[in-house]
Amino acid sequence: MDFAAAADLIVATGRRLDARGLAPATSGNYSVRLADGSIAVTVSGQHKGRLTADGVMRVDAAGVPLDAKRPSAETLLHCLVYDLDEGAGAVLHTHSVAGTVLSRALGETIMLTGYELLKIFPGNDTHDTSIAIPLVDNSQDMAALADELRPLIAAQQPIIPAFYIRGHGLYGWGPTMDAAENMIEAVEFLIACAWEELKREGARR
Repeated sequence: MDFAAAADLIVATGRRLDARGLAPATSGNYSVRLADGSIAVTVSGQHKGRLTADGVMRVDAAGVPLDAKRPSAETLLHCLVYDLDEGAGAVLHTHSVAGTVLSRALGETIMLTGYELLKIFPGNDTHDTSIAIPLVDNSQDMAALADELRPLIAAQQPIIPAFYIRGHGLYGWGPTMDAAENMIEAVEFLIACAWEELKREGARR
């Protein structure tokens, strides 16, 4: 995919995710891996519901800007995904109320069990299973956060195309933007279900 097509795709996706309440204020960042190995990624500080092609830029595989714009602060996490998962073609980062709150109540994973939508994960064809979404503490040091995530993702077989930053938001990806958006939508739904279950259990105590 070339840059112009990727920018249009990112703009359209941003509007859809904002309409679902997954991109409050200027939060979130989105990217697409281009045919030449560079990455189209959202510019820092852009409202995703009002994004235009001018709000998308190019960086190299290490996150170094290839034009005069400033990329999202979390670009290194996108670079990490593309480095570890050769099948990744698009990465999305979203923010939901349920996920933000649930992640503050849990330990090192978000465990999802018994849901039909677990079939969204690669290699899984049943609801009768458990999937552990890696959960790491938030940090403003993206290099350190990438270093923490690297072994967690690299150890997976197959790779679970999602992780969560505690009190912050979800990262999800796929081979195409459509697949990445499906992953995000499914995981955000599953996380909302898990939060509702946790609230119900608390009410019974």
